[in-house]
Amino acid sequence: MDRLPPDHAAPLHIPQPIRDDGAGATDTGPRDVMRDLENPDMLVPPATDSGTVPNLKFSFSDTHMRLEHGGWAREVTVRELPVATTLSGVNMRLTPGGVRELHWHKQAEWAFMISGRARITAVDQDGRNFIDDMGVGDLWYFPPGIPHSIQGLEEGCEFLLVFDDGRFSENDTFTISDWFAHTPKDVLAANFGVPESAFSHIPSKQRYLFQSKVPGALETQKVADPYGTVPKSFKHRLLAQEPIRTPGGTVRIVDSSNFPISITIAGALVEIEPGGMREMHWHPNNDEWQYYLSGKGRMTVFAADGTARTFNYRAGDVGYVPFACGHYIQNTGDRTLWFLEMFKSDRFADISLNQWMALTPHELVQDTLHVGPEFMEVLRKEKWPVVKYMNSSN
Repeated sequence: MDRLPPDHAAPLHIPQPIRDDGAGATDTGPRDVMRDLENPDMLVPPATDSGTVPNLKFSFSDTHMRLEHGGWAREVTVRELPVATTLSGVNMRLTPGGVRELHWHKQAEWAFMISGRARITAVDQDGRNFIDDMGVGDLWYFPPGIPHSIQGLEEGCEFLLVFDDGRFSENDTFTISDWFAHTPKDVLAANFGVPESAFSHIPSKQRYLFQSKVPGALETQKVADPYGTVPKSFKHRLLAQEPIRTPGGTVRIVDSSNFPISITIAGALVEIEPGGMREMHWHPNNDEWQYYLSGKGRMTVFAADGTARTFNYRAGDVGYVPFACGHYIQNTGDRTLWFLEMFKSDRFADISLNQWMALTPHELVQDTLHVGPEFMEVLRKEKWPVVKYMNSSN
């Protein structure tokens, strides 16, 4: 075969694994050119990449899609991304009226509303209930064991669920229909004090997702509770939160300090403008699990002992950074890059490389790195912006 097959002929530019310095050679195939176009920094790694760093990327587009009447779900766990041991994620869509049935988990559930609106319900261990509607940019958090449900409203909804265990799978969920189906009807009758005939038509297996009608207005669905509502809200309006504004974008941080119920997952919603970057930094408390919402980005992770690797990310991708590894994220597109970064922790914490050097005796920094005086002058004025413009000293 002396040329690419017709199905690979569409791209105007077929990239080759050859660096500007001449390293590498052409790839004559067989190959997935479309995949190479999506991952230019994996096909041609920067010269500074070195050593063995595990895969730190997996796309929800490569996962199994579970289709049900009422919506769909797909997940990324350690099965798909083995390095991601601290957190796992589920991307779910509910139709208008679609229900994620009454259920609970061994793990805590943290969620971000991507589109549409949903109604959530929950009851805590002291018999206090919570019923509220969620919109774009809202979060919810359910502690382990708290029973809850999710239902799509008029326009349906899509959301990201994050669990505080990388091994968690949606198949490990406890559902009310599944329990009923595996309990003798005489036991159900004795438990609820009703005739067995009341259970003549219960489902024979768990429903998981199912189609129902759109519920009425929130005020018509409230259930009077003698114990009152939960003392710490399960809801937080992240997108409505005033962001930290920086020269290259914005950051909204959420953890137990402003969302008190969320004691096992902390996060940040990061916006990087075209030409901007999430500064060089690391996190001193845990691994980082990322979800890319829009735009295109490049992340390089430094894993010590001369190892580093660069990955390209797009909307729908999951990224991961092992504990304490240095990294930075650049916007490589012409539109704003939005992503979530999450941690199995009660607080958000990061160490800025700029800030560390600026607060260290400058002579020591200069002796270590042999940097010029203009570098030290920038450090003296540095404001540690979290997100900055590339090649900017602002």
